[in-house]
Amino acid sequence: MHSSPDEYDFVIIGSGLGGLTCAYILASEGHSVIVLEKNHQIGGHLQVYSRDKVIFDTGVHYAGSLNEGENLHQFFKYFGILDKLKLKKMDEDKFDVIRFDDGTEYIYAQGYDRFKAKLIEYFPEEEAAISTYCDKIQEVCTKFPLYNLRTSGDNYQMQGEVLETNTFEYIASLTANTRLQNVLAGSNLLYAGVKEKTPLYVHALIMNSYLSGAYKFVDGGSQIAILLSRAIRGFGGKIQKRKKAVSANYNEQGQITEVVLDSGELVKGKQFISNVHPAVTIDIFGEDRFLNVYKNRIRGLENSISTFLVHLSFHENTFEYLNYNIYQHHSDDVWAGIDYVQESWPQTYFICTPYISKNEKYAESMSIMTYMNTAETEQWSHTFSTIAEPGIRDPEYLHFKKAKEAQVLERIEQVFPGISKKIKAVHSATPLTFRDYIGNKDGSLYGILKDSNSTTRTQINTKTRIPNLHLTGQNVSMHGILGVTVSAFVTCFSFINKDKLIQKVKNA
Repeated sequence: MHSSPDEYDFVIIGSGLGGLTCAYILASEGHSVIVLEKNHQIGGHLQVYSRDKVIFDTGVHYAGSLNEGENLHQFFKYFGILDKLKLKKMDEDKFDVIRFDDGTEYIYAQGYDRFKAKLIEYFPEEEAAISTYCDKIQEVCTKFPLYNLRTSGDNYQMQGEVLETNTFEYIASLTANTRLQNVLAGSNLLYAGVKEKTPLYVHALIMNSYLSGAYKFVDGGSQIAILLSRAIRGFGGKIQKRKKAVSANYNEQGQITEVVLDSGELVKGKQFISNVHPAVTIDIFGEDRFLNVYKNRIRGLENSISTFLVHLSFHENTFEYLNYNIYQHHSDDVWAGIDYVQESWPQTYFICTPYISKNEKYAESMSIMTYMNTAETEQWSHTFSTIAEPGIRDPEYLHFKKAKEAQVLERIEQVFPGISKKIKAVHSATPLTFRDYIGNKDGSLYGILKDSNSTTRTQINTKTRIPNLHLTGQNVSMHGILGVTVSAFVTCFSFINKDKLIQKVKNA
C-alpha cells in the first residue's frame, strides 16, 4: 500500500452533480478538495456516450428554472458557468405534450399564464380547478426556502404539512374530470410517480421548475460536469477518475482518517462527503460504524423504479427535430405504467429528440425512456460491466435487450407511423447499466422513493453518526439538477455560514 502525501480538507466520493457542486462550493471558499470517481467519465446522470458519432444523454434530457431570475439560473451564475452553457429554449407554447392511446394530445406551455390558458382551452368548464391547481403549485414552492434562495432557521428545506399531501389525492380533490386529473399528472415519469405515495411537493417543485423556463442542453448535458470540473480545478481542487473507494480507516475518536481505494491507494482527509447512495455509503465506510436502527432504515427504504432507455439514431435529414417532449400513455390512467404487465409494456414512456448544434432542422437521434423493474434483469445481476471495469454479459442478455427494443419500436411506430424506415441504429440501457455506472444497488432512476405516508422516514439527514462523514446527492433531498444542487448547499452549510453563502448566490 502507498498513501498520498496530501491530507485534503474534503474528500468527496462520487462525481455526480451533488459531488461536483459540493466540490465547487468548498474549493471556492479556499478548502483543499479531491473528488474520487470510480468510472472513466465524471458526472453521474450527466454522463453522455457516443455511438456511431451520435451523442446520447444518459439521464438529463432537459432542465427547468433557467429563465432569468429563476433559481437554477442564479445557481449557474454563482458557479460561473451560465454564460458558457449552450442552451436551447424549448417551445414556449409547447414544451411538453401529454398524449393518450387514442391519439389525443394536451399541450403544456411555459409560464403559468400560458399553461393555464392552454388547459382552459381543453377544459373550459374547469377554469376554477385549473387556477386553483396553479396557485397551489406556486404556494407549495414557497414552503421550501432554499428553492427561493432564502434561509429560514435550520429548516431551510421543507416546511409544514405540505410534506404529507399526496399528489394524486390533491389533484382528484380539485376536479371530478378524470381526463384533466390525468393531464395534470401526465409528466409523472419525471419523478417515477406512484399514485399512493408521491407527495405533492415532489410534483409541485418539478412542475414549477419546468414552467419557469424549460431548456435543452445543446450537444448534451455533460457540459455541466465539464464546466464545473474546470472551475473546481481552477480553485486548486482535484478530480480523479477510475478511483473506486472500497473502505475507510478510522482514528481512536471514531473519525475517518482516510479512504482505501480498490488499488490499495489511501486518500487522507479531514472531512468526507459521500455522493453515492446511502446504502452503498454504509458498505464503503463500514456497517459496524452505523447504528442498527439507521442501517435498517436506510436499507429498508424503497428506491424509485429503474428504466429501460432506448436511443435511436436516424438516417441523415429524415426526422425533423422536436422542440418539445412527449409523455405517451397507452392507458387513461397516467399512474398505471409503473405497475406494468409484460403484455402491455411499455405502457408509459418519455420521448425526446436531443438538440445538436450542427443541424437545427433535423434530429440526429431520439431517446425513449420507459419503466423497467430491476427484477427483469435479476438473472444477470452477478455481472458487472463499465468502460472502467469491462465485463461480459451472456448472449441471452443481448437477446433480452433486443426483444425489449423491438417492443418499444412497435409502440413508437404507433406514435410516428413510418419512423422505422428512418432509423439507422438502436442502442439501449437496462437497469444493470444504470446500476453499474451510477453505483446504486438496483439501477434506481431517482434514488430513494419519497412517500407522503411516511415523510420523515424518506428524508435523509446530510450528517451521519460518523462525525466527519456527510451525505449529498439526489437521495438527500430531491432529484434532478435543481434538487441535487439545493441538497449540495444543504451539505455545505455544515462547513460554511449559510446566510453568507446564499447571499453570494444572490449577488452572482
